[in-house]
Amino acid sequence: MKKVFYLNTCDTCRKILAQFRLSDWALREIKKEPITKEELDGMYKITKSYEALFSKKSTQIKLRELDLKSLGEEDFRELLLDHYTFLKRPVFLTDDEIFIGSDKENLAKLRAYFNSSN
Repeated sequence: MKKVFYLNTCDTCRKILAQFRLSDWALREIKKEPITKEELDGMYKITKSYEALFSKKSTQIKLRELDLKSLGEEDFRELLLDHYTFLKRPVFLTDDEIFIGSDKENLAKLRAYFNSSN
């Protein structure tokens, strides 16, 4: 199943989602329905890194006085499960591919995926 994990209050997420035809994708607003352990572990199977899923721009980092350099993979996993803003977004997830975040390289790969699947 194809899913998109996003935050409705995030302008960047809304702009990215508007670029694609998502009628056959399950849309998941992560504030209303947080990511589950199973979903996070499924993403990890593809990325091989919880840190790759972690938003280093989260306001929670400063609030919690986190030192990112001292965190390990298990720490990133627990933080991702603890608060929705730690997930780098949006996340487009297919059965075997994942597209994480809003950087230009990721968006180019996402566009190529949509162009090849139509």
